Amino acid sequence: MASIALAWWGAARWATPHLAAVNRENSNLKAQLKELDDLRQRVTTLKSSDAISRAANQELQTSLSERDEEVSALRADVAFYERLVGTSGQRRGLSVHSVKMDQNTNGSWHFAATLTQNLNRGKISQGDLTLQIEGAKAGKLQALQWDDLLQKPSSPAQPFQFRYFQKVEGSVMLPPGFTPHRVRVFLRSEGTTIQQAFPWSDALTGEPAAPGSAK
Repeated sequence: MASIALAWWGAARWATPHLAAVNRENSNLKAQLKELDDLRQRVTTLKSSDAISRAANQELQTSLSERDEEVSALRADVAFYERLVGTSGQRRGLSVHSVKMDQNTNGSWHFAATLTQNLNRGKISQGDLTLQIEGAKAGKLQALQWDDLLQKPSSPAQPFQFRYFQKVEGSVMLPPGFTPHRVRVFLRSEGTTIQQAFPWSDALTGEPAAPGSAK
């Protein structure tokens, strides 16, 4: 018994400092693990913040690009207006300055017809607009009337009312296999009808009407 007690006492004295060292190492390991977890959390937070910053920056860049396009369009409108009402501008009555055709993703065509009038300053021009698109299908000439383009019988015309200029917009459909050659614009105002024709190639680029195209 004495020998056993002596052995236990000796082992306890030998293990006590080692146990304290193990406890210290365990505490240090726990502290390092907590620091590692904190670092991982910071990395995750930084990644999330970086993604949010990139998304916000991309949204800002898109917004700035859209604003630049709007400003450019407004500047073009102002320049056009100045040429129209300026003292050096040619005086003309109600007419179609240009027609722009753009194909939509659903296969329809968006049109934008710019109407002008600077002959009578201060006068309000009002009436309605229709289109006719001439072309060919299956080797035969064909003229699509307003009802054909809107695919609806007795379709109402597009109204307009302006002092110097106005852009009238809408969408039309062309039948499959139809090859357009010309866009003809009809303006009805004050009991008269004015028509102007634009080659399809000019309508795709929005080229102004050629002199003498009005009838």
